[in-house]
Amino acid sequence: MSRLQLTFACGDYDRTRALEEGTIRPDGIELTYLRLPVEETFFRMMRHQEFEVAEMSLSSYVLSLRDDPSPFVALPVYTSRMFRHGSLYCHADSGINTPEDLRGKRIGTPEYQLTACVWMRGILADRHNVPFDSVSYLTGGQETPGRIEKAGVDLPDSLRISRIPEDRTLAQMLAEGEIDALCTPRVPSPFTAGDPRVRRVFPDVVAAEKEYYTATGIFPVMHVVVIRRDVYDRHRWVAQSLYKALLAAKNAAYDNLYDTSALRFMLPWLTPQLEEARELMGRDYWSYGVEGNRETLATFLRYHHEQGLSARRWEPEELFAPESLEAAVI
Repeated sequence: MSRLQLTFACGDYDRTRALEEGTIRPDGIELTYLRLPVEETFFRMMRHQEFEVAEMSLSSYVLSLRDDPSPFVALPVYTSRMFRHGSLYCHADSGINTPEDLRGKRIGTPEYQLTACVWMRGILADRHNVPFDSVSYLTGGQETPGRIEKAGVDLPDSLRISRIPEDRTLAQMLAEGEIDALCTPRVPSPFTAGDPRVRRVFPDVVAAEKEYYTATGIFPVMHVVVIRRDVYDRHRWVAQSLYKALLAAKNAAYDNLYDTSALRFMLPWLTPQLEEARELMGRDYWSYGVEGNRETLATFLRYHHEQGLSARRWEPEELFAPESLEAAVI
């Protein structure tokens, strides 16, 4: 009997590499792994539903749930998790010396609905007295002019949001002081180039993120894996099959990361940093599933709703294929 042919569009990650290499194979599935930049994967999946399975922005996925039926079904597999305090940049002369100083400022963001930006707006509101509607937002291309929202958004009237000029970029505007700050998943080019006019809002990012985790226990989820609705409806079994394989691939990555015979990545203190992360966050710090991530997911869903991106506040279990939430036990 032939295996089901599925295409999986995803980034280049240690936690999915075993599926790309074929050393772990989902039960009953022949997987073609397309290694693509996340922005391209998200755009093509949201606009054209090109892939049977794909990595997907958590925010974009929650936005897609407004359709009936929704075009995708997610698995509780978090291909990207990341603290995002380091994603806030400001102009050196903006008067921003603490996160609280962002109130009333002009903040650029490539897209309002980006997961990283949803997280940071929520964190700023919860922990730094910067309500999401206390600033002005400007959207557009970060490094290339003309970026648009990949998914349409219907935002509350209280939100002050506008497009930047079509011939400008957010990176340029930040460096030249036309915007006060920038919230973005990718490091802006002026900062990478060492431009003294651009700096991070949180100067000690690691300290801020460790303090945040210690206080909240939250390791933010950025991306999930989605199955296209038509594939899921025809083959409900693929949810469990893919989930098991993705979990096995993640566990294999844990083992490889702690192999001290030779460094897997070009980080001189990789091993002690891994041990430090485990001591602070637990051995399964990049956990999949709902139960170990309930507070993280619920917090994001609250932020998404409060910021006008979802009409109602979803519950964590509502996001995922029920087949991926339980398994047989012997």
